[in-house]
Amino acid sequence: MKIVPVVRKAILKEIDEEYEDMLYWLSRPPQERIAEVTRLRSHFLKPGQRLDKTVLIRRQLHPTDDKDKSKDL
Repeated sequence: MKIVPVVRKAILKEIDEEYEDMLYWLSRPPQERIAEVTRLRSHFLKPGQRLDKTVLIRRQLHPTDDKDKSKDL
């Protein structure tokens, strides 16, 4: 079996690599995506280390002026 090279010419500024990666992984079957996530986890975590599932959301509260409230009306 011969492997055929795939070539695509594009201007680097026009390539949205994150979007193309997302399209690629969405095109793959769920089993393959899960297998890749498992592989990446085992690659980055030490043996016996667990994935930290803690989420921290920080919100900065700004006091509002009466002037700002009048803009919303």
